[in-house]
Amino acid sequence: MDTLKTDDWKSTIPADVLDEARELIRGAEVLPEGLKGLAQRIQLARLEKRPLRVKLGVDPTSTDLHLGHAVVFRKLLRFQEFGHQVVLIIGGFTARIGDPTGRIETRPVLTEEQVNANAKTYLDQMALIIDIEKTEVVNNADWLAPLNLEQLLKLAGSVTVNQLLAKEAFGDRVEKGLPLGLHEVFYPLLQGYDSVAIKSDIELGGTDQRFNILQGRELQPHYGFKVQQLAFLLPLLEGTDGEKKMSKTYGNYIGLKDAPVDMFGKVMRIPDGLILKYYELTTTLTGPEIEDIGNQIKAGANPMQFKEQLARQIVGQYHGKQAGQHAVDEWKRVHSERQAPDEMPTYVVTEPAQLFRLMVSAQMVSGTGEAKRLVAEGGVRLDSEQQKDPNAVIEVPAGQSRVLQVGRRKFVRLSHQ
Repeated sequence: MDTLKTDDWKSTIPADVLDEARELIRGAEVLPEGLKGLAQRIQLARLEKRPLRVKLGVDPTSTDLHLGHAVVFRKLLRFQEFGHQVVLIIGGFTARIGDPTGRIETRPVLTEEQVNANAKTYLDQMALIIDIEKTEVVNNADWLAPLNLEQLLKLAGSVTVNQLLAKEAFGDRVEKGLPLGLHEVFYPLLQGYDSVAIKSDIELGGTDQRFNILQGRELQPHYGFKVQQLAFLLPLLEGTDGEKKMSKTYGNYIGLKDAPVDMFGKVMRIPDGLILKYYELTTTLTGPEIEDIGNQIKAGANPMQFKEQLARQIVGQYHGKQAGQHAVDEWKRVHSERQAPDEMPTYVVTEPAQLFRLMVSAQMVSGTGEAKRLVAEGGVRLDSEQQKDPNAVIEVPAGQSRVLQVGRRKFVRLSHQ
């Protein structure tokens, strides 16, 4: 009986609204009240004859986006496909502070010129996923920069210091005696004020943005909102190492601007245990299709075939189907048939050099020790022939070239011009 009472609300929601909410919530955590909260918000918007205003704030603090960023963008696309209004906030003001989430030191302050340049590259890359023409793109510098002292004090008065210090990044720094800038403490308030400025119904972000997004929800009633925004939290995507979240800092990222063959190779390096999560968070496959892949793997199918399909689809999404197939062919040539790739960096050899020194100068290894170790382990080939002597002198005749391979994936064409 308790279960029936718990589900009573569903009888008040039209079936198509429930179906829409179920599709949108897939893979996400919605606060408060999950599916119920989202379905009721969709129904309310329909009664008001308007689309939901779905907010995403991005601070353009760097120039490159990766598949981890794309998780949220793909969910934005689903909202667009259901006819809702996506509002993309470029953090022209907040980016100059930098989100302190997960950081133990203060970010360097960016100039307005740096932020604008980064924002341009962000939009170019996001256009690979969402419909930019249907996206409302705004800059929070337009409403944050003009705030006067009275308005800032009103904003600050809506929250206590105790509440702000509950943010993990702040509390940890205070506990460890590390510096915490007053401008950083203001960051969640400024991000929250964005939700007031654009009248947000739903705000999207990763699970690490829980505190900041809920802050926007808490601020809205102080500015006359009768209905607060929902927090729509999406899981963080682990990188190619299968452990840490995808990040350039950790070197485990798959960039949206990566060349097709590089992107394909990186996807092929993810652990088998992440295959289904990558399908869920980075592709357009439906829930039943992903479940079918999971069932086949459980039944004993080789995970490699599904990883290859995953890699092909991801490359195809960002570079086109033809590039996806070419990446498959190139991968098989190099890794299955052990042939050199068609395209590789070139290093000009001006005079004969010892193999280990050549590996270092061509930036194939980090140092002489690693070079000698790889040769000893049989991981170095010259024109497909395994090399056994790190001190061997390598020559490249004028007008010719040779292929140096280190490990399974690093190739350099040695030329003498």
